[in-house]
Amino acid sequence: MIDLRSDTVTRPTDAMRRAIATAEVHDALIDIDPTVDRLEKMTAEILDKEAAIFMPSGSMTNQIAIRLHCDRGTEFLCDDNSHVYNYEQAAFAQLSGVVARTVASRHGVIEPEQFRPLIRPQNLHFVRTRLVCLENTHNRAGGRVFPQNKVVEICDWAHQNGLVTHVDGARLWNAAVASGLSEAELARPFDSVSVCFSKGLGAPVGSILAGPRDFIAEAHRTRKLFGGAMRQAGILAAGAIHALQFHRDRLATDHEHAQRLGELICQCAPLSVIGGPIETNIVAVAIDPDWGTAAAFVTALKSAGLDCFAIGPQAIRLVTHFDISAAQIERAGEILRDVAESTALPTPTAVSP
Repeated sequence: MIDLRSDTVTRPTDAMRRAIATAEVHDALIDIDPTVDRLEKMTAEILDKEAAIFMPSGSMTNQIAIRLHCDRGTEFLCDDNSHVYNYEQAAFAQLSGVVARTVASRHGVIEPEQFRPLIRPQNLHFVRTRLVCLENTHNRAGGRVFPQNKVVEICDWAHQNGLVTHVDGARLWNAAVASGLSEAELARPFDSVSVCFSKGLGAPVGSILAGPRDFIAEAHRTRKLFGGAMRQAGILAAGAIHALQFHRDRLATDHEHAQRLGELICQCAPLSVIGGPIETNIVAVAIDPDWGTAAAFVTALKSAGLDCFAIGPQAIRLVTHFDISAAQIERAGEILRDVAESTALPTPTAVSP
């Protein structure tokens, strides 16, 4: 099976496993785990932020950022297609009493002028607007890199109007490789940034939230509240350190594989790449309704040896990653062509997450 469901399916390399096995550990909650401490300091330096905190998942880093930036009963602004709005169970409402006001992006990019009318007037009838949350790269928009000039304009506008800013940078590493900008440059306009180690970097677990030192001190309290405090977490942090040291540059290979996959998809009549040129490691594909549904297409692909997710009634997502070779990309193209030229089979209408 060629597994293109997500870059989260990557498995630790032998070298990463050795780093994990030999990690120096201690109780990270009641004291300091030296390997976790090293990872936090290393990531903060890469992102040019004062401090950072290691957590089990990107959903937790995003939700803690929202909770700390927003008072209970306030709102934040985000893309209506963003991960924080679609794939985190509205945790901002369930856990923190915060509401989201969404903005419709075009292929993952929100124009600065779309935000300008959205700050609520100071009136006792209205919720107070507190935060702007962006996503870079954009998952559901096919791994789109948010143009940095627009990021700077949006964040400058937010700060001038008393708002704070956060970026869900789960794949910020990919954005850095694709754009040629450093992670620090990409993160600089934001008050806080979340990055993930368990996607393209290939570590088994973990994300980091970075920002001002006092903000991260509060994040330690909230991580405990949310049940995210860990003990000998250096075992996990060691995998993330290895990924930072050895796996960042090779993300360019994933991008090349995705671009090649896009070329092969363009040769299949019922299929089209969504959102323009492929920039990173995610390929969003539209299925012509005359062929059938995305759910039917995914079922047919899996039967032929290619696994992926449907992300809408007529759209699928393919994600390249560390465990996929150039030969597998060519084979995936053959499977896509064969299925596209076949007749759709009846399948359930449920859409995979």
